[in-house]
Amino acid sequence: MFTLTLGILALCSLAAFVAGFIDSIAGGGGLITIPALLLAGVPPHYALGTNKVQACVGTTVSLAMFASGHLVLWRLALLGLPFSLAGSAMGSSLALYLDSAVLGKILLGLLPFAMCMTLLPKRKEDVPALPLEGARFWTATPLISTCIGCYDGFFGPGTGTFFILAFHWVLRQGLVQASATTKVLNLASNFSAMVVFIWNGKVLWPLAACMLAASVAGNWLGSRTAMRIGARAVRFFLTISLALLMATLVWRYVISPAL
Repeated sequence: MFTLTLGILALCSLAAFVAGFIDSIAGGGGLITIPALLLAGVPPHYALGTNKVQACVGTTVSLAMFASGHLVLWRLALLGLPFSLAGSAMGSSLALYLDSAVLGKILLGLLPFAMCMTLLPKRKEDVPALPLEGARFWTATPLISTCIGCYDGFFGPGTGTFFILAFHWVLRQGLVQASATTKVLNLASNFSAMVVFIWNGKVLWPLAACMLAASVAGNWLGSRTAMRIGARAVRFFLTISLALLMATLVWRYVISPAL
């Protein structure tokens, strides 16, 4: 049986603050909150559901900050929005049908892939941005939004980074604009998945409330400093913290059960 303690509340809230700060700049905040929740002993389904609640509210704050700076490419965001919602609903529904032990091992298996994609260096902006029109725009945007939305609903960590990389590599949008626009689609997929988990009673509300407040503070601070903090520094921070979290997860789900 899982017991919620003050120590767990403090640990997960700290993780939510750091994750919100990083996520608002370069994406990948779920790579911190999901392992932190699992390490605290939260059952996998509840870890995913609780994470979606705090992530949804935190992303809303970040989006508001970027929108006020006129950095969101709304034509791109609005086209991908319904596909991100549909993909997230499919992914979260699939996650609910899996056994907790199986899901925990799947999360462990997906985490290295998400980490590698998050830490992958982004190419320099030496190619002009493609116009937000034409066959490439109308086909690539729905496909990207559906696939990444499904991933977000099923797992989540690294979703924002995947969106940024896809918009930057495939549609050749600037990194700042891609990051800002990503917040719209990330919010959509988070909201859709959050509704599914809430409907199925997979949210620990006291823990979600504490993490939510910390996430709002982290996203607010991160958005304000996004233009001054380089992505390279964020990736360096992720490398250190995630290496420790990955080692602990390997112990929890692979080594410890075998002893």
